[in-house]
Amino acid sequence: MPKISTQPQHNGIALIVEDEVTNRMILKALLKKHGYNVIEAENGAEAIQHFRKQSPDIIFMDVMMPVMDGYEAASEIKRLAGDHFVPIIFLTAMSDEKALARCVEVGGDDFLSKPYSFTVLSAKVKAMERIRTLHQDTRMLYSRMQRDEEIAEQVFSGAVIAGNVALEHIRSLLKPASVFSGDLMLTAFAPSHDLHVLLGDFTGHGLAAALGALPTSEAFRSMTAKGFAPQQILFAINNKLHDLLPTGMFLAAQFVKVDHQLDHISIINCGMPDCYLIENESMRLKYEIASKSLPLGIAPDIDFRDDFHHLRVDEGDRVILATDGVTEARDSNGELFGQKRFIEAIRKSDSSSYIMDKLAKDLEAFCQDAPQDDDISVVEVPLIRELLPGWESGSHHFVTDGDMPQNLFSHEQPDCIEFQLILYGSQLRQADPVPILINYIQETAGLHEHRRPLFTILTELYINALDHGVLQLDSLLKQGEDGFTNYFQQREQRLEALTEGQIRIGLRIHQNNNSGYIVITVEDSGHGFEFKTLSQHVTNETLYSGRGIMLVKSLVKQLKFFEPGNKAEAIYVWEDKL
Repeated sequence: MPKISTQPQHNGIALIVEDEVTNRMILKALLKKHGYNVIEAENGAEAIQHFRKQSPDIIFMDVMMPVMDGYEAASEIKRLAGDHFVPIIFLTAMSDEKALARCVEVGGDDFLSKPYSFTVLSAKVKAMERIRTLHQDTRMLYSRMQRDEEIAEQVFSGAVIAGNVALEHIRSLLKPASVFSGDLMLTAFAPSHDLHVLLGDFTGHGLAAALGALPTSEAFRSMTAKGFAPQQILFAINNKLHDLLPTGMFLAAQFVKVDHQLDHISIINCGMPDCYLIENESMRLKYEIASKSLPLGIAPDIDFRDDFHHLRVDEGDRVILATDGVTEARDSNGELFGQKRFIEAIRKSDSSSYIMDKLAKDLEAFCQDAPQDDDISVVEVPLIRELLPGWESGSHHFVTDGDMPQNLFSHEQPDCIEFQLILYGSQLRQADPVPILINYIQETAGLHEHRRPLFTILTELYINALDHGVLQLDSLLKQGEDGFTNYFQQREQRLEALTEGQIRIGLRIHQNNNSGYIVITVEDSGHGFEFKTLSQHVTNETLYSGRGIMLVKSLVKQLKFFEPGNKAEAIYVWEDKL
């Protein structure tokens, strides 16, 4: 039969701080019965020395002692212990409520009244042991949570933030209320060299809110890279979030497309505070864009086309995007920063510097040390040439001078890939053929390095055929302060009413090792484009007619139109340098 040990279990080290020997002896005997090794101190100063040397697990502290009393000693021991839980039980015969309250204020965890009772002592010790165990478990879980958050933050930064572009020119103020921000800023260049910027605000903040940023950034970047229009990108993000997010969680967002010609922007506000277009020199608010559309993720299949604003801009203007964490930031008295202070900071900014510099200073001065309730995000997009990429990075691949390929018009059986796409009637309103064609070119011919120039050529020719050929829109509508707004409004109205007409796109791809050429033909069923007056239009830089076609001419070896102007043929030639 196994022997049962009569020795008490060792529960650690107990420190008794008491100036009366008799009280120490009685308490020591009781604690030894409870399985503790006991060390003793006659005053608070000795107690601190013992704590530093031996790290006791529990402390029994008298209040009134010479040299240093229990209040001062307890306060210092708690400071030395830091995050480590060391329970302090005050030994007292006092009934003064203020004195007892003082014991709690300096870090006391419980009281033990004199004379000592073994039953009461046992109960209090067991309670402290349970609390210590819970504290240790909590610290372990908190440490594990911190580690998980560090890993998640690395993934978040790599997947969401690292892919952003043009950050050397875009100025932002991003202050999360916790480790993770429910706000996100995404930027990416389209193949056309347009810049897409999205500022979003998920419901709440912290890790739960940040999780939605991963599918959002994936859809935003992949679709922007493929050349999809902003309304198509938002449509896809909205449906993805609607399927993934729980009820009550959504993404308020602002999306701006800066056109590569820097003559207009397209902007939408989905459940966010007003965003602004600021005139460069005067700091005047040219436009305030209020929320017109639902936030993303609330309802499926939202058509965002009619909610976009198409605004004429001048070089040097700025776009200001912001989440509600800015206007709802509080000072120590609970007063909100508000929209009035926000706009005042914009108006009083120096036109030679970033608006963000003035705004950040005003916001910091207002909030000071007040707690931050929500994520704060502001983005300033300066509409300058340096913001957008040039063609220099890929200019050595495509050829615009020299002789035409000899076999271009050969009647022999060509060694090539040839296909065509025809869109009829309402499909011209619903479909965007350019990303589909670019993807097909890359899949069949592998011309990944030529995505951007080919996208621009196809886009400009297709838009030319649709707008001027089928829809019969006049580019002169773009003139004036509200010209782009009027132009795009008429475009949407005519597209909505479109029931007939067609555009035919043909591609013939010839490849030979590291060189080749593509013949692109675009033909519409309308009256065509006034190509004969093209040179007259482009001599006036203030007009908005023909500039896209001139860009195409700079990217291809040959561009020609056929009478009456409803058919264009562009020949793109490349020679990759090894």
